[in-house]
Amino acid sequence: MDLLVPVGYFDAQSKENPHDCEISVKNLRDQDNSMKNATEKTYICDMCGLVYSTRRKLSIHLLVHSNQQNSVFKECGKTFSERKNLVRNLRMHASEKSFICDVCGKSFRYSKSLESHFCTHTGIKPYACEICRKAFSWKGNLRRHLLIHTNENPYVCEVCGKTFSQVTLLRSHLRMHTKEKSYVCEVCCIAFTKRNSLKRHFRIHTKEKPYICEVCNKAFSTSHALQSHLRVHTKEKPYVCDVCSNAFSDRSHLKRHSIIHTNEKPYVCEVCSKTFARNGNLKSHLLTHSKEKPYVCEVCSKAFRDSCNFKTHLRIHTNEKPYACAMCSKTFSQSGNLRSHLLTHSEEKPYVCKICGKAFTRSYSLKSHLRTHAKE
Repeated sequence: MDLLVPVGYFDAQSKENPHDCEISVKNLRDQDNSMKNATEKTYICDMCGLVYSTRRKLSIHLLVHSNQQNSVFKECGKTFSERKNLVRNLRMHASEKSFICDVCGKSFRYSKSLESHFCTHTGIKPYACEICRKAFSWKGNLRRHLLIHTNENPYVCEVCGKTFSQVTLLRSHLRMHTKEKSYVCEVCCIAFTKRNSLKRHFRIHTKEKPYICEVCNKAFSTSHALQSHLRVHTKEKPYVCDVCSNAFSDRSHLKRHSIIHTNEKPYVCEVCSKTFARNGNLKSHLLTHSKEKPYVCEVCSKAFRDSCNFKTHLRIHTNEKPYACAMCSKTFSQSGNLRSHLLTHSEEKPYVCKICGKAFTRSYSLKSHLRTHAKE
């Protein structure tokens, strides 16, 4: 059989490394891309019928059928001691992806890769962890998961000594030291150290919210936001304050709460030097200096300085009442109204008149009562 290979394409090599390559895969693929538009010819293998777009790809493929054990293929600089590994590498050069998904049309070089990919359509996860029964569609994902149980962290940061179970986690961590931000948003040019961070950020521009609550159908842009929201339905509050045992559904809420005990107010207004425990409170305060009201209701055009009051106002139009009493199921549009209502069940009266000692469950009831003393 005559191979479509120019003279000198193969060189004799030593018996120790009978299959050697010397050109980079990237350069080879770049050459492929430049040749795609140059011709529309097809080259068919006479032995197996596979079709290739270039003569060079067919030449690479023909080595699969060749028995020239001592011939050397110069392509990517890799050395192989076994012919089967060379054949696998040759398929990469030839971009031979003969296994095609019937659902989405994506092609793969190996049947196993197609089988694993097909699980993304069926939802089947055949690889299960024997320890915690968590299942995966890819065997490689299961192998990485098992490192969690073994506490094996073979990848070590040379800067700070921190260890990781996956090399990808180490690479992401190293960017903290180098301050490298390789992932840049094409819309606003904000840069990120991690690809996932850019992906999450980009949803701000696309308004995409792929994570949907199965209970109330509310949509979220991140899985973390969905998980936090689900605790509204489950009433789960896993984050507990060490000082007062107050529990919260989200870690960030506990962090904000903890400042109450330390009396720390790290956020300072540059205009009047007033300090705040939360950055959000500072931002709302700054609007009092600018008189700016950026949050405008599309229904009635009423404007607000902060998003919290704006969201509360919107419930007037939507009639949404997300705060429910656990004792009588009565619902409220504001959390403050629910807190006041709960006092009717506990018979607690925290608002006390300093003049006559009479107590009230609500602050406005106390204010109304104080007017009676003012008339005296």
